Amino acid sequence: MERRPGVPRLLREINDRAALELLLSSGPLTRGQIGEMTGLSKVTASQTLARLEDRGLVEVVGELAGGRGPNAALYAVVASSAYVAGLDVGPESVTTAVADIHGDIVAEVTVTPDGHEDPVAVVHSGVVKACRSAKVSLAKLRGVVIGTPGVVDPRSGDVRFSFDLPGWHEGIHEALARDLRREVVIENDVNLAAVAEYAGGAAREADDFVLVWVGRGLGLAVMLGGRLHRGRSGSAGEIGYLPVPGVPLAEDVRAIPGRLPSLAGGLQSLVSVEAVTELAETYGFTGARQAECVAAAVKAGPEGEPLLDEIAARLALGVASVCVVLDPGLVVLGGDVSRAGGTALSSRVEEAVARICPIRPQVVPSEQTGNPVLRGAVLAALERAREEVFSS
Repeated sequence: MERRPGVPRLLREINDRAALELLLSSGPLTRGQIGEMTGLSKVTASQTLARLEDRGLVEVVGELAGGRGPNAALYAVVASSAYVAGLDVGPESVTTAVADIHGDIVAEVTVTPDGHEDPVAVVHSGVVKACRSAKVSLAKLRGVVIGTPGVVDPRSGDVRFSFDLPGWHEGIHEALARDLRREVVIENDVNLAAVAEYAGGAAREADDFVLVWVGRGLGLAVMLGGRLHRGRSGSAGEIGYLPVPGVPLAEDVRAIPGRLPSLAGGLQSLVSVEAVTELAETYGFTGARQAECVAAAVKAGPEGEPLLDEIAARLALGVASVCVVLDPGLVVLGGDVSRAGGTALSSRVEEAVARICPIRPQVVPSEQTGNPVLRGAVLAALERAREEVFSS
């Protein structure tokens, strides 16, 4: 019989990985439980755990009382075996979260640019302060994922264009990696919000869905088969430029050095911050932000229904256009406006879409609390870090 010397080592790697993934997803387990859930024999499960202990990846965290005989040891992945950083970058602040390999946040820090236009300096400050707060050295970070508004070039990894962050230009991606001395991933912020929604939100059981983000900006994330669809140039989801009936077309959308492109026209002109705020005023609702106006309309009950109906009708133009092309089945509304509107807004969008579209998707509000972009960045960084740890 021909011998294959690589097979035993490969099997050990497969067994080690299976045990680590199980412990991360299911929490502390006994050797017997690991064997039952992975299909490994008791001897193989013991050998696997011994290897992982030697590598400093698992440890005994307690005991499980049973019937006769001694209590069984409970094993868990060592939390400090890997750390990651996720960032949410905006025009006014940068928030950084440091998490352990379990995904538990150990520190979260927000810094402001304070006049610094250099993205590298601002990100460096945020990451260093978060690591210091977590008592984790920068060298221990196994993954860094940064969420930003705008279009991210899938080839270079740079922000190709962001209206809110003009300083994020070509070369920033490489400069950040050089400054932090590790691989850095820049991802569209709405895409990261979709990652968070898919992992533990309204879309956790949906491999196909779209997330419509309505807040300071308007955006769309597309998840197909459990994978983000970014498009050839990274521009998939720039729904704000969608031509809609009765609204002038967007013009001069090209990003030309020294001049910002026009954001007038298209769907964004119907649901922009200014448009929603002005619309709310015509219905008697005022607020410093558009989300406050929407929240006031929801609280007002019947008096606020006309405003919610109008906002839903406007959003439905974009949602219907996406659904007749992709038929995702599920549409999640995210962002400040969607959070303020809740089910009162999402149910109206669903009804409005059904009136103008042969497809009736389920439209639901986001179930994410806190900062979904930041959470998505951490989850994306964890995926990369765990892959590195498992394969090392």
